Amino acid sequence: MILTVTINPLLERRYYFQSIELSSVNRNGKLIIQAGGKGINVNRQLNRFGIKNIAMLFTGGTNGKLFREALRKEQINFSEIITKNETRDSAIIIDRSAEKVYSFFGTDAIVSSNEVREFISKLEKAIAACEIVVFSGSSPCKEADSIFVEGIKIANKLDKISVCDTYGGLLQNCFDSSPTIVHNNVDEIRTSLGLSLEKENDHLKFLNMLYEKGVKQAYITDSGNQFYASNFDFHYKVTPPEIKAADSTGSGDAFVAGIVYGWHNKYPFEQQLRFATTLGVLNAKSTEVCDVEIADVDPLSEKIHIEPVGKRLKEIDDSPD
Repeated sequence: MILTVTINPLLERRYYFQSIELSSVNRNGKLIIQAGGKGINVNRQLNRFGIKNIAMLFTGGTNGKLFREALRKEQINFSEIITKNETRDSAIIIDRSAEKVYSFFGTDAIVSSNEVREFISKLEKAIAACEIVVFSGSSPCKEADSIFVEGIKIANKLDKISVCDTYGGLLQNCFDSSPTIVHNNVDEIRTSLGLSLEKENDHLKFLNMLYEKGVKQAYITDSGNQFYASNFDFHYKVTPPEIKAADSTGSGDAFVAGIVYGWHNKYPFEQQLRFATTLGVLNAKSTEVCDVEIADVDPLSEKIHIEPVGKRLKEIDDSPD
């Protein structure tokens, strides 16, 4: 069982238009209500691959009710803590002909200290029952910042694999809690920690810092550009293929789903890295979020270049003579 933890879920009102004229009235858009948020995107992608999973999240108000209905419609299993305040929402406008997406997000939901305590209490039981726990997305408010940190500590105590994919003021505390796996993009590192990862050496120093904090694997992606990853203290440079991107929203979440899929299926590191990168690229080619079919992975994965940087693992030839 894979557990995702989303403390700032997003109700998406997705309007599909055949074409859009900006600064004009656009009519006859088709409305689809969809559950969003980084962890929920991971759940959706894992569902596509037939991996058993469950989402843990806050929901509240009328938006929360619609959110739960959307989860059930997609057959995403979930466990919730009900909040007094409304779940945040968004308007996502899709121009089909131009393959462009315009996103407008509402304000974050505020959760209370009591709601946070209830969430953490329920979280420990959920982590105990899972194989891998994924902490995804932003925190809605200061009161909720402790959830990911405490969750990582619980996962370590229970000897569970934890994946941390968050940003903002809580990021450093999450790193200090030693998650098993870290995923961020370079912009999140810049805005959350004030670090500018421009040169290769900047990336390698940052990956070493994470390793010293107990992080086993780290992936610092950069949209569709070349990026760096680490497996313990071994470093890799990854070059994705150039594509025509439609919408990169959720590509990091597809990437994280690929990491989880690789761990679940005991892939060697480079195979896991290639698989996750391919999912991120395929997601960016679509206006839908985390809806990649596994049959589409292999043809593109061969175009991804992975190069060890620095010291290398010794390859042992154990084939029969």
